[in-house]
Formats: sequence, structure tokens, C-alpha cells
Amino acid sequence: MTEDIGRGLREARIDRAAGYRLLDVLQDEGTQEATLPGLERMAPGFADWIVTSLFGGTYQRDGLSLRDRQIANLAALTALGGVEAQLAGHVRTGLRVGLTAEEVVEVFVHIAPYIGVPKALAGLRVATAALAADAGAAGRTAEDAA
Repeated sequence: MTEDIGRGLREARIDRAAGYRLLDVLQDEGTQEATLPGLERMAPGFADWIVTSLFGGTYQRDGLSLRDRQIANLAALTALGGVEAQLAGHVRTGLRVGLTAEEVVEVFVHIAPYIGVPKALAGLRVATAALAADAGAAGRTAEDAA
């Protein structure tokens, strides 16, 4: 039985060019410009390793859509805590890959019993601010975004 579990999946592969192409889809230009060059100056090669291994590796696997991966990212980052900038970025990415503002909020409601109400509330505060900023950038009100 356990031999059959991975039958429909393919091996992980590492594709640097695919990683950078996917990063262009997932992150807005401002996030990339604010993050990658600074990280490169601080830790040469680290940004490239992240993009290549994560976006060119893990994200290239079959089995989950980009939308599903963002739901998992929102839940994991919220459970981890202390990563507000990354969580806000993944909220914006979630919107870009098809999540609605309501679905983003529902992720935090859903995970509260699993990770604890304080962490879920902290994640929801980050998400609310990111949704409001996204709504402002698009000329909508925060209520329209949610």
C-alpha cells in the first residue's frame, strides 16, 4: 500500500531558470526588488539558492496547485510566528494565484484550533494589513478586499 502513495508524483528536480520564472509570477516587482538585492549583499549566493531550491525545486513538483501551496504557506508561516514580512508577502501572492480575500481570512479562522488562537490572531492582523494595503493600491476600500 505505501509503495503506491507516490506513484502519481514525479521526482523533485532543480531548475534554476524555472525558479526565476515562477518567482516573477508569484512575487510582485517591489517585493523582489526589496528582498533579493539586499539579501545578496548580506549573504552572497543565498538568494539564488533560495530561488533555485524552493521555486525551482519544491514548487516545480506535481501534486499541489500554486493556490494550494499558498494556503499551506499561510498556515505554516502563521504557525511558525515571527515572520510577519514573509506572511504578508504570501498573503499578496495568494491573491495573485487566485485566493480571494475571504479565503485568506478563512485560513486563519480554520487553523486557530490547531495552532492556537493567539498565533491565528497574529496572522490575521498581518493578513488584514496586507489586504488593506493591496486594496489601497488597487483603489478599493479594505472592506471591498475582505
